[in-house]
Amino acid sequence: MPDPTIRVLLVDDHSLFRSGIRFLLQRYPEFEIVGEAGDGMEGVKRAGQLKPDVVLLDLHMPGLSGRDAARMITRETPESHVLMLTVSEEADDLFETLRSGACGYLLKNIDAETLVAAVRTAAHGESVISPQMMGKLLNGVRGGTTATARPAEAESPELDKLTPREREILALIARGQSNKEIARELAVAESTVKIHVQNLLRKLSLSSRVQAAVYAVEHGLGQPEG
Repeated sequence: MPDPTIRVLLVDDHSLFRSGIRFLLQRYPEFEIVGEAGDGMEGVKRAGQLKPDVVLLDLHMPGLSGRDAARMITRETPESHVLMLTVSEEADDLFETLRSGACGYLLKNIDAETLVAAVRTAAHGESVISPQMMGKLLNGVRGGTTATARPAEAESPELDKLTPREREILALIARGQSNKEIARELAVAESTVKIHVQNLLRKLSLSSRVQAAVYAVEHGLGQPEG
């Protein structure tokens, strides 16, 4: 059977940029551009109407910002996965965007193949971040340097819901470790780690590993010992 079509909504205030992305994605039969919007509020409205699989969303737009639009879309249309596409390399923009519910953060200087692969990844609800920004995310995690980072082991009602093993895995996610690496370190099966990750995301009301890493930073987990 052929792969299901990935339905994409483009939200950017530059019509020429939208045209370029549309032209690129339409070269692949798996993608269908179901709509476009030139500002954040229209993007929220169109997402609610069209229920796309992926929303490619600009960060800085007149009126409603991409960050606020992402928050509204993920709340009102949770079946749509928001992928931020921006020129901003600011770490604060990255963290705020991920907190808003976006599953990814891409810079507009990425190449075409990377963008296509990222849209495919986002359509499956998985996280994707430009390599330059992933470095900033991990630096923030490892150094606890984000503006909202809290003292180590800061408690919260949500953290209390986690089992000791889930808390341990959350800290390892925050250090940038994959499921395979976590399984190796804890001497358990990778499938077991996947189950723990799914459970902790559900308990914390998070939708991705990246959001989990940000959450861990904010609560002082995953920082180097010593």
